Formats: sequence, structure tokens, C-alpha cells
Amino acid sequence: MNAIVVLDYVGVALFAATGALAASRKQLDIIGFLFLAAVTGIGGGTVRDLVLDVPVFWIDQPTYILACAATAVVIYFSAHLLESRYRSLLWFDAIALAAYCVIGSYKGLSITGSYVIAVVMGMLTGTFGGILRDVLANEPSVLLRREIYVTAAMLGALAFIAAAAFGANEFFSASVGFGVAIAIRGSALAFGWTLPTYKSRPGRNTDS
Repeated sequence: MNAIVVLDYVGVALFAATGALAASRKQLDIIGFLFLAAVTGIGGGTVRDLVLDVPVFWIDQPTYILACAATAVVIYFSAHLLESRYRSLLWFDAIALAAYCVIGSYKGLSITGSYVIAVVMGMLTGTFGGILRDVLANEPSVLLRREIYVTAAMLGALAFIAAAAFGANEFFSASVGFGVAIAIRGSALAFGWTLPTYKSRPGRNTDS
């Protein structure tokens, strides 16, 4: 397998694991585990393919669904062994985000040839599965946490695109994109990195 295919399966499996961990926190049955794992694992890639108007990846290759199902079953029998399921969920999500922002960028660039679209597809693919998981599981949204999240996917996608634009091979470009994204998201989780936030100010007087 080449680097892109490996990252694709890593992203799907780890996002599926976060969906299954969310199911464990809600004490769902095995069907709930399978559902949340599948939605989270393939959610970002599905939206990406629909936006790009190409065949949805898991319909072409059902092994991705099987990977989600296998991951759900493993988590169903092992989640109780984790000291903090939510902390594990966040770290699995970080690795999956790093893998999937590269996959989304690669596919966006391959299909459109546009660097801008490639970066947008990287951000969408890397974050949408986690957002869907949190909405369905009624978990605190990763999107609304203060630590850097979407920015990590954007910078990972940019790093991948930059390396590819300078003629680096697929493995090196993918490694650079993955490394940048996981370094930023991982540091955000470990050290609480945030971006400056909006500071509310009083509105203008309507008489002025």
C-alpha cells in the first residue's frame, strides 16, 4: 500500500474508534457502537466526495465499512480498559484529523487541480466526521473547544500541498502534512494552545 491508502485506512479506523468511544460513554448497545463508528469513520470522506461530485469512496470499496465495524467491535469489548475514554477520544480524533486532512487535500488536488479547493477539502474531511459524532452522541463539540482544531487541519493540508507543489514525492508530502497537523493539534491538547478569541464590546447607541 502507498502512503495515501495507509493514511486513508488509519483515518477511517481512528475516527470510527472515536465514534465507538462516544457510544461507550452513552452506554449504547452493539448496534449503537456500529452506527456511531460508521458515521464518524466515513462521514468526512462522504461529504467530501459528494461536494466533489465523485463516487463515494466506501461504496466503491466496502472494506472501509468493514474497517469501521471491526473497530466498533474491538472498542465494544475494550473501552472499559481505558482510564479516560473522553481523553482517548480526543487523542484518537487528533491522529485521525491529521491523517484525513492529508487524504482530503490529496483527493481535492487530484480531482480539481486547485490548491484552494484542496485545502478546503482537507479541512472538511479532517473535521466533519468528529463534528457529526459529537452532534449524534450529544457530546461537547470538538469544534467548540478552545484548543486549536480546524486550524490544525488547515495547516496540515497547507503543508501537504506546499510539499507537493515543490515536487516532493507522495510519501514525503503526506508525512509532512500529517506531521504538521498532529504536532499542532497534539500540542493544543497537551498545552492548551488557543487562538485569540473575539472580545465582546458594547454596541453603539441607537441614537448616535
